[in-house]
Amino acid sequence: MGDCGHPSSKIPFPQRPVIILGAGIIGCAAARQLLLNGFSVILVAEFLPGDQNIFYASAWAGAAWHAAGGISPDHQYLQAVCYRHLLRMARDDPDSGVCVVDSREYVEQPPSENSSAWGKAILPKFRDLNHGELPPDFNCGWAYETVVTDPTRHMPYLRGKIISLGGQFIRKRVESLEELYALFPESRIFINASGIGSQTLHDVRDDKCFPERGQNVFYHTSNCHTLYFRNGKEYTYIIPRPSSQGVVLGGVKERGNRSPEVDMEIARDEITRAHRLAPEIVPENPPKECLGYIVGIRPSREGGFRLDSEKIKSRVILSAYGFGGGGYAFSYGIGDALLKMVEDAERDHIIL
Repeated sequence: MGDCGHPSSKIPFPQRPVIILGAGIIGCAAARQLLLNGFSVILVAEFLPGDQNIFYASAWAGAAWHAAGGISPDHQYLQAVCYRHLLRMARDDPDSGVCVVDSREYVEQPPSENSSAWGKAILPKFRDLNHGELPPDFNCGWAYETVVTDPTRHMPYLRGKIISLGGQFIRKRVESLEELYALFPESRIFINASGIGSQTLHDVRDDKCFPERGQNVFYHTSNCHTLYFRNGKEYTYIIPRPSSQGVVLGGVKERGNRSPEVDMEIARDEITRAHRLAPEIVPENPPKECLGYIVGIRPSREGGFRLDSEKIKSRVILSAYGFGGGGYAFSYGIGDALLKMVEDAERDHIIL
């Protein structure tokens, strides 16, 4: 201990690096927000932006911003904040891979009180579709503008932004948070954004986490400026990727399946469903040379994602994981929430 009982470290608390475990969209979005606000950041992860491993879910996501149904007002606001950040990127930075697109959302059953219709509060050009605009046997639907993100462009872009702001990446697999603490003894704030890794970290062992396999079809087409969602028994989406000249067709969720192999039966079903939803975009039998296949393991969690702060001895541990297929839709809203938590921890250490 130094004079007057203060810690002996010569590094002022605000200058000690915030350590983020995980470099997917959640960890990287948080790093960007922290760096923009003057914090020092180091990201430690087994997989980094640009990697193609199926367990690096951020490389494979559909990454459309879509108002989620059945979530709390607080979580709705996190999505709204994220939309604001993504919209600015779409308008100001074409290298980000974020684009503004038109959207059509079709609903099979009458929407519940807590449906995705809350998106009308923030989405431009939101309107109810009339029955003449709906496919047969649908109850209602909406049209609006939204944003889509191309992960093949956004994650490398985000890595470049983080590095340019002074952030660091360290490729390393750790087996526990304690191992991370030992690597950075001066740091006092740690963010666990490890995704599915939180299931196996020795001192986390979150048994609510589970892997959920997703598989999509990528169809190369210049007709790639309208997003389609079908909500109901036959959940289907067509997500445009204008910067890659194509659309992503899906979806499917397979809990516990970790196979990297493409299931052609699933692929054919996704094409069939997409054709029923938007035949003007997806033909019944697209040319094979125009098709690609995407497989990724989503980091899902029973009961929804975890976002909280706890103090363990001299350290503050923030947790942000378990977003499943919603990582991009929440990403920058979560980044802002983590920034506020870090600022609260900083204040507690400075204003004694």
